[in-house]
Amino acid sequence: QVQLQESGPGLVKPSQTLSLTCTVSGGSITTGYYAWSWVRQPPGEGLEWMGVIGSDGSIHLSPSFKTRTSIFRDTSKNQFSLQLRSVVPEDTAVYYCARGDMDRYMDYAEYDYRGQGIQVTVSS
Repeated sequence: QVQLQESGPGLVKPSQTLSLTCTVSGGSITTGYYAWSWVRQPPGEGLEWMGVIGSDGSIHLSPSFKTRTSIFRDTSKNQFSLQLRSVVPEDTAVYYCARGDMDRYMDYAEYDYRGQGIQVTVSS
């Protein structure tokens, strides 16, 4: 059973960088043909796909976030992370890490495992 757990700050000030980490257990982030993904859900809105890092280390980012997002991994800790720069109040959301199939990495409705989510609020 693969489990994912998000961690990071619950409150970030505008213009700062949001850093979140996803710790994976029950499976390695470097094996198989998987997309280790970040999605978010702003209040009252649907899920937004942000980007993935593949089991092979390849990275794909949503055009909506590409200019201010980085995704990277620490294979020694079986973790992958998201950095979102220059945050604004509109970045307030529940952020999820999840696993999907690399062939359909943007199809978050088909992801097979997802963390419980972490509420992040952007406010001064």
